[in-house]
Amino acid sequence: MTEMILLSEAQMERISPFFPLSHGMPRVYDRRVISGIIFVIRNGLRWRDVPASYGPHKTIYNRFIRWSEMGVFGHIFVELAKGGGDTEEIMIDATHLKAHRTAASLLKKGLFPGISDARKAG
Repeated sequence: MTEMILLSEAQMERISPFFPLSHGMPRVYDRRVISGIIFVIRNGLRWRDVPASYGPHKTIYNRFIRWSEMGVFGHIFVELAKGGGDTEEIMIDATHLKAHRTAASLLKKGLFPGISDARKAG
């Protein structure tokens, strides 16, 4: 079993002002759920593969989707980037690409002529 990694109290204090207010029922423990979101994204897991110690995978997924649509994570990233020090550029990259299995056949079909022609010439 993987070791559970939680955000520290200092880290939570820094990002918690950006969390939306709870309406109705109290939210599940924010520290555990946010740590679960980070764990899934950092390790490239499916949501259902998150360790049970972070809570139900459906709760973690729903919180990520809802807060992403509300721009919560964007505001957090902007705030965290502000503390980067004296640099001319600050970049945060969270690129994750998946190609469908049929994407490899696009070259064979000639849908990218510049690249397809180069392969035939070589």
